[in-house]
Amino acid sequence: MNSQKLILNLVGDFAEDYEVYVPISTLDTLGYIVHTASPGKKCGDIIKTAIHDFEGHQTYTEKVGHNVPINVNFDEIKVDNYAGLVIPGGRSPEFLRSNQPALLLVKEFFEKKKPVAAMCHSLMVLISAGVLKERKCTGYPVLKDDIVLSGGQFVESNSTFSNVVVDGNLVSTPAWPGLGGLMREFHNLLSI
Repeated sequence: MNSQKLILNLVGDFAEDYEVYVPISTLDTLGYIVHTASPGKKCGDIIKTAIHDFEGHQTYTEKVGHNVPINVNFDEIKVDNYAGLVIPGGRSPEFLRSNQPALLLVKEFFEKKKPVAAMCHSLMVLISAGVLKERKCTGYPVLKDDIVLSGGQFVESNSTFSNVVVDGNLVSTPAWPGLGGLMREFHNLLSI
């Protein structure tokens, strides 16, 4: 399989629904093959997503989403086989950031300077992997202090949560409204 066309989608249960499906669909349309993997899950297992929305409350709301099939065994992943990494937000980063094999995997993508697309709460995984030092990025606004304390430079989100920040091999956006721009910039990084 051509590693230039293979993308790893690192997820866990209750990843944000749009942030899982939009990258898969977009990358598939562009001719990439997306492997969706989760620590502790095997090919054929599923993760459950959550749908988050901004409905005028103090924070977003959460509803049960869809079942997403895992199509690669986490334990068999080799970073050299992939052109890039996508990490959806939602609740799954809470799990991923405490999983040492997942953090080592993320760190290896950064060490090898492969493109990484991070959105919303997925910046928690990058914080715990220790890869944000001196990097500009954005994420869900509540992560600002965590990003700054980890040595990163937080870029405030615009009013629609749709801005995108590119710094080297990292492209980030504060929430699912920025997925269009995130995928465009991620594709640009993959094409270099």
